Amino acid sequence: MDERPIGDVAVTDVTLREYGQNVPASSLQIFSPQVRIDLALKLIEAGFRRLEVLSCVHPRISPAMDEETIRTIAGGVGRTDGVNLVTLVPNRAGYRTFLSAGLGPDGYNHALGIFFSAVEAHNRRNLGRTIQETLDEYGMILKDAFRRKIPVAAYISAALGYRPAPAEAIVRPEAHKIREYLDRLFDMGAATVTLSDLQGVADEEETKGLFAILLKDRNQEAMERLAYHPHHVRGDRAIANSKALYGIGIRRFDASIGGVGGCVTGAPGNQPTEGLVALFENMGVRTGIDLKKVRKIGRLVERELYSKINIEKAE
Repeated sequence: MDERPIGDVAVTDVTLREYGQNVPASSLQIFSPQVRIDLALKLIEAGFRRLEVLSCVHPRISPAMDEETIRTIAGGVGRTDGVNLVTLVPNRAGYRTFLSAGLGPDGYNHALGIFFSAVEAHNRRNLGRTIQETLDEYGMILKDAFRRKIPVAAYISAALGYRPAPAEAIVRPEAHKIREYLDRLFDMGAATVTLSDLQGVADEEETKGLFAILLKDRNQEAMERLAYHPHHVRGDRAIANSKALYGIGIRRFDASIGGVGGCVTGAPGNQPTEGLVALFENMGVRTGIDLKKVRKIGRLVERELYSKINIEKAE
């Protein structure tokens, strides 16, 4: 989906999709399609080559993601050589929206993002069905997607654990199950697989330990296709986890401007894009991203969006 020299990192900004899917209907006049188009273009101009932009979920769940808005934003951002745009799709209804909105290769050429949770209870809560039912449905969707030559990105949520309620114990999926899911997604044709720490429940050693198991016996190409998507109530902790993963070979990372994001089922924000890019710049690692421009975007977004829209970062 994107080519880059080994040794660089690929930073995906997820602000538009992840923050956007949580914006309430009462704030849509602030989080307007034009504001979102302008933000996407500013991020591209700052050097990002991969953005999560939209999510084809039901507008009852995410009011900012109705089909008309999706069409408007996709058209306003357009197609840019060398820039990969990702739209998440939860089910067949979402896939129909993806196609009817013109997001396929003959239109705006977005990658199709498929996702499920590694923890059964969370998958039922988030997607309303079992993990197996989710994978079976995606199997049918991908047969059609590959026939249409639509690129696919996959995401495994709660890969490092899930706490059902604040007072309850963390449910941690077994590493061998994550490895099985990873193999299955690659076999299904996913170009990349991103593992999410949904609630920021893992520290540096726990995060590094899981990824080390997943990287064992994989070649460089497979390592290059694995990504990390951290949530945390403290952005510096998420960035510390990313630094630890860089040390063992991970080169793909997700982040959001100002660290704001979350999940409709309740999750802290993401690691801040500004902080992650600064980390790599200080390490002498190339990102291809202009940090000054990212910080300027962050100040603009804080002033024009975050300060005016009240979104709870966690339940």
